[in-house]
Amino acid sequence: MAKKGLYIGTGMGLVLFVLVGVLPGSFIGGYIGLKIAGSLFGAITAGAIIPRLIVACSMIAGVLMTAVVFVVGLGVLGWTAGFVAAAVKTGTVAIPEAHGVAEKI
Repeated sequence: MAKKGLYIGTGMGLVLFVLVGVLPGSFIGGYIGLKIAGSLFGAITAGAIIPRLIVACSMIAGVLMTAVVFVVGLGVLGWTAGFVAAAVKTGTVAIPEAHGVAEKI
């Protein structure tokens, strides 16, 4: 049941990332890239390629970090929900003092 929750959470995270996360991740990464390039090279000129590469790489990094947050975060939440649902369904609770021994509720 926990594995099914993981798959469902990861799928939901991927869909939400595509619908909600791509554009803001790109904007935030681009803004950070502009700040970095501006502090290194001053005002970005039309012909300079290095500042543009910095901005492009930071935009890609922003999108990738947004993907990690959405997909991994919702995957962990889905796994947790599946684990809790399986524990409730079977009626067992792991007790830390018993070193792995499960007790019936």
